[in-house]
Amino acid sequence: MKRLRFVVSLTTTENDYQMEQSRAADDAGRKLGVDLQIIYADNDTITQSQQLLNIIQSRSDSHPDGILFEPVGGTALPQVGKAAVAAGIAWVVLNREIEYVSDLRKAYRVPIFTVAADHEEVGHIQARQVAALLPKGGSILYIEGPSENYAAKHRTVGFYEAKPQNIQVKSIRGQWTEASAHKAISSWLRLSTSRQTRIDAIIAQNDAMAVGARKAFQEISEIRDRDRWLHLPYTGVDGVPKTGQAWVKSGLLAATVVVPTNTDMGLEMLVRAVQTGVQPPERSLSTPRSFPSVEDLARAHAEKSRASSV
Repeated sequence: MKRLRFVVSLTTTENDYQMEQSRAADDAGRKLGVDLQIIYADNDTITQSQQLLNIIQSRSDSHPDGILFEPVGGTALPQVGKAAVAAGIAWVVLNREIEYVSDLRKAYRVPIFTVAADHEEVGHIQARQVAALLPKGGSILYIEGPSENYAAKHRTVGFYEAKPQNIQVKSIRGQWTEASAHKAISSWLRLSTSRQTRIDAIIAQNDAMAVGARKAFQEISEIRDRDRWLHLPYTGVDGVPKTGQAWVKSGLLAATVVVPTNTDMGLEMLVRAVQTGVQPPERSLSTPRSFPSVEDLARAHAEKSRASSV
């Protein structure tokens, strides 16, 4: 039996979750005995589309058996997906639930499916974390991902579904990277309205943007203002052990949401499908969790509040 070969397309090297996705894919590839090519799109939809089309249309190399990709943009490349499956290449979409997958599954026999985190549940968890951190209500600065991004949109939907009514929200957008959040916060701080806005917590849709925000606040020259911003609770999402979880343990973040990797889950499902000829379920979801638990977060915040009032 020939050795299976797959391509994994990720969005960027400047995001710790994407690098964890890469590591998980490598580990799964070795475990499963398959060859992997991992590529990155530099957060650009056109780049991602061209990279994948070049692989699909290549005449010099043999086609991979499948492509697993996490889309940069909102469309998730339906025409590229159709070109892949028409060439006999399996198509797995990560961290996105896509309508066109159903049509492709009806027309083609290669494995075609999606594997995603439950992003609305991520939003629900962040809302519960905010309720634990601000039991009496307050105002938050909410750093969202790109407006066209599926994960960002669904995390926002989930957050507003579960957000306590006594929490007011001011939103800013980043691009999932530390640098993008640093730039967004720095620009916001130059507005006169930022100095008049009361903020009680910084809630970011991923850990990198939470840390980027902190770094922007660290650059405030006025010591009293700087200390006020840096003493606020910061939360993020992804919960990678060496970054997000480590930042919570060190006190840099108050909490994160652990989002399981799905490159490994997708690879395992894909290899099984290729070997057995059985089409996997159209969509599979992984379950996020709060770190620390919401109950522990509320308990720690209450103890901190009591200590500061003594």
